[in-house]
Amino acid sequence: MASAFRWSKPLLGDVLVILVGLIFVTCLFKALWHNEHAAKLQIRLGDKIYATYSLDQNRNIDIQGPIGITRIVIANGKARFASSPCPNQYCVHQGWLSHKGQAAICLPNQVSLELLGGEKPFDSLNY
Repeated sequence: MASAFRWSKPLLGDVLVILVGLIFVTCLFKALWHNEHAAKLQIRLGDKIYATYSLDQNRNIDIQGPIGITRIVIANGKARFASSPCPNQYCVHQGWLSHKGQAAICLPNQVSLELLGGEKPFDSLNY
């Protein structure tokens, strides 16, 4: 049995709905997606804030955690884990962080980095 469905030319209403939808999505993307550069780096060791540094400097920071020394590098307005004693090195592979709200965590050594800006961006974990 042959299908009776045929493609027809889009009508004016179809084109208008698609255009309005694209404009709406573009406006939402611009309004809600912030890619602002961060100004500060906050380092946590365990559940306490270890230190907060400006990203306007070049610096190496060594932090003694429960399983060894973690090295954090700040350079050119970015920060990253340079080395860590953890076995899988997920924190090191995270790479450079440069936008506010970005974070990297070394769970085995209990060290975390978070980039801060003017105000924290909301994500699915915030209510």
